[in-house]
Amino acid sequence: MPWKAISPIEVYKLLPKTNCKKCGEENCMAFAVKLVNMETKLELCKPLLEEAKYKKNYEKLKEMLTPPVREVELRSDKKVVKIGGEYVLHRHELTYINPPPIAIDVDDTMSKEELIKRINFAENFKYTYIGRELNLDLIAIRSVSNDPEVFKKTVNFVASNTSLPLVLCTLNPKVMEAGVSTLPNGKPLLYAATKDNWKEMADIALKNKLPLAVFSPGNLDMLISLAKTLLKMGISEIALDPGTFVGFNGLRTTIDYFTMLRWKACNEDYELAGWPLIGTPLTAWKMVDGDSQAKAWWEMITASMLIVRYADMLIMHSLEGWVYLPLVMLRFNIYTDPRKPVAVEPGLRIIGNPDEMSPVMLTGNFALTYYIVSGDIEAGKIDCYLLLADTEGIAVECAVPGRKLLPDNVAEILKSSGIEEKVKHRILIIPGKAARLAGDIEDTTGWRVLVGPLDSKDIPKFIEDKWKPENIKKLMES
Repeated sequence: MPWKAISPIEVYKLLPKTNCKKCGEENCMAFAVKLVNMETKLELCKPLLEEAKYKKNYEKLKEMLTPPVREVELRSDKKVVKIGGEYVLHRHELTYINPPPIAIDVDDTMSKEELIKRINFAENFKYTYIGRELNLDLIAIRSVSNDPEVFKKTVNFVASNTSLPLVLCTLNPKVMEAGVSTLPNGKPLLYAATKDNWKEMADIALKNKLPLAVFSPGNLDMLISLAKTLLKMGISEIALDPGTFVGFNGLRTTIDYFTMLRWKACNEDYELAGWPLIGTPLTAWKMVDGDSQAKAWWEMITASMLIVRYADMLIMHSLEGWVYLPLVMLRFNIYTDPRKPVAVEPGLRIIGNPDEMSPVMLTGNFALTYYIVSGDIEAGKIDCYLLLADTEGIAVECAVPGRKLLPDNVAEILKSSGIEEKVKHRILIIPGKAARLAGDIEDTTGWRVLVGPLDSKDIPKFIEDKWKPENIKKLMES
């Protein structure tokens, strides 16, 4: 059966009901509500973990809240990355939880200079998008030499030069054992067990308490059979790779496999399919004919499709910024919570070097609105004060008819921001899309209101035409 939302009351009945506030919430009911909304973690309830009398309740809650796609955690000394942990097939049913981490591959035949180059690319890739910093997440170390000592040295070198968690990639158990032996700390993913090496790989994973990926390209029955065997052996953290095929026909097959596995996990509660799915778009570099740009293009296309359908981790090869920029932006948008608009903190923003006679502008706190408006103001080299009213993260054109932007909101932000002490005038510029509120805002706040342009790109021209000393003087005197 598809996942169904759990009632907070069901969760509350199994909580200690002591309202101890150790979880950070005011009471146990508030904690229960956040648990069912996936906004907190069960482990934050200390009495459940620390007091023996709550042990059975903890186990019941853990089972109740465990997602159909189980979560696997990868760690380095400085960073934790989670894969899987998903509850629903379709994002609109709830939300997606853990954005799929993107790994950059290196191999053990590369020179130290090339290794450092690729590590630095992964470490330093950053892009700020509507107030969030988007990054890459993992390093995947591939054994090309098939030599245990060479792989061991490479793993040690990479681990010493990155803060990112690792994926160790080889089908040779002896090579894998050598790579694992040089990592005293951290929790890498072992990639991968196959029908030929599963016993040896399972032994390594069990001995070192590490998650293990299963690889069976083009054969879902074998993939599930291997996962079942590993589970019986005691491996509790598994990831599945059904194969990533590139090209027009190959991509269709890949998406079919990923969709079938996620459907079985989320809609049929099939435990053996309920593991994180690994996509390897780097296969484009072997499967696609043509130059490096064509290969990188196919790699990007494949990765973007897998972000949508339903990869929990991606292993990539390209070092081109144009490959990763659309991917991290797509990932961000797919994995934002559809129940919550992306918002920034309401309040006062100072742009440039405004003085006591600089314009004061108003907009809402929807993140995209803020960054577009502030960007247009900065591009026009305008020194001003920008007030962000709390519209609950809703854009102005929706906040006005939806009564999320009201004169009382504006009066509140004018007082709480301290703007009245920063400027001598009492003139407020509101968005053109909020023109209908102009009179009510004037009546409520006592400020004179100017209706600004409909589009923020026209703000510089508006200020040039309207914000002249003689005009301001007339408005202050009227």
